[in-house]
Amino acid sequence: MSHHLDTPLAAQNGQLYLDDLYVFQSDGSTVLIMDANSSITGVHAEPGFHPEARYEFKVHFDGDDFEDLTYRVSFGEADSSGQQPLLLHVLTGADAREDSATGELLLEGRTGEPAEGDDTRIWAGRIKDPFYIDLSLLAIVNGAVAKGTAVDLSAWRPETAQNSFNGTSVQSIVLEVSHRHPRLRPGARTGIWCATKLATDAGGWRQINRAGHPMMWPIFWPGDTDFSNPANVRHPSEDYAADGDHIAGLVAAVVAATGTSDDPGAYGKTVAHELFPDVLPYVIGTPAVYGIATRNGRTTADNAPEAMLSLVTGMAVPSGLKPPVTKSLRNGNFPHVVPE
Repeated sequence: MSHHLDTPLAAQNGQLYLDDLYVFQSDGSTVLIMDANSSITGVHAEPGFHPEARYEFKVHFDGDDFEDLTYRVSFGEADSSGQQPLLLHVLTGADAREDSATGELLLEGRTGEPAEGDDTRIWAGRIKDPFYIDLSLLAIVNGAVAKGTAVDLSAWRPETAQNSFNGTSVQSIVLEVSHRHPRLRPGARTGIWCATKLATDAGGWRQINRAGHPMMWPIFWPGDTDFSNPANVRHPSEDYAADGDHIAGLVAAVVAATGTSDDPGAYGKTVAHELFPDVLPYVIGTPAVYGIATRNGRTTADNAPEAMLSLVTGMAVPSGLKPPVTKSLRNGNFPHVVPE
């Protein structure tokens, strides 16, 4: 589940731990971005992408439980300049769900350089992180969620908020697919998530981490620093059965204590259904926005933390930070990020 290497275990190998997922449109195409390996805990343990891992974008269509399109990115060992070779494969239909399937090779390239062809282009490398939040606000909310107590913002001063991620960086994979794609055409209803998978000694693949909605782990499992909860290794189709009641109960307790819902139980279930399965909904070709009222894709400018904290607590939670705080870290042109 999405988070920024804020646990000791994740910090040991940030290459495998996902921070954010963004999906939005740009000039007749759909942009998918996954970020990993944040420097928030200090100097990242290993630079670059893991050479024995896969980084996958998963696409569901029309509310289906399972993905029907997978873009798989893999990397080789870094050379003396720090660049890594990369391969982009696409898998469709039943193959999109099979680790043993090889798919079709779409592009070959190197980190730090764009590669393109067949209405698809990719860029991967280290960037300045556009994510923004004051972690002291998160501490207030996730403390209330963990204890089922009222959210007390009386000491919170939005006007003095500081971006805790200022000056940090992440490894980013940017994939852009033309609207001419037979499935990713304007109007298509999708659900998108990403995952990292590591090769096993037995020759298979083990899912390590995944991301859909932002901030899931720090809000709902903030104390699980060793990732003992299986949420990261399961498929989104299993989410509600596994944790729906748990999430609904946490939210219900918070809104009941805070007094922000006349029917806390019903509100908790509504939120659980909004967040599970943990895939990011997006209608291809429409303006992306991840906000309090609408969750349709996510741009790098969206104040996703404010939206998530407000959703979970049933009230407006002012973060004090606005999109201009990271304006210099966004790019209107491909690759839409700012390389470090």
